[in-house]
Amino acid sequence: MSIAVAVLAILAFLGWFIFWAIKEKSLKAHSVSFGVAVIAGIFTYAYFLSMDLPQLIKIVASILLGIILIVVGGIYARRLANRS
Repeated sequence: MSIAVAVLAILAFLGWFIFWAIKEKSLKAHSVSFGVAVIAGIFTYAYFLSMDLPQLIKIVASILLGIILIVVGGIYARRLANRS
């Protein structure tokens, strides 16, 4: 059931994205990467909804840990760039 909702959500998003691209008259690389990221997020959300709760908790915890590590790495890289 959640896969069907994900497919419908992606079709709606693609319709909006095509309408937006026609209205803007140009399609830039960051717009395409945004669209791909949204589609991947919809499928990921649908996959998470179809899982058992303990496995879902493990995956959400690993995602949060990944976010924390990315933020810490970004802060560290910014500090190194400011030293130069």
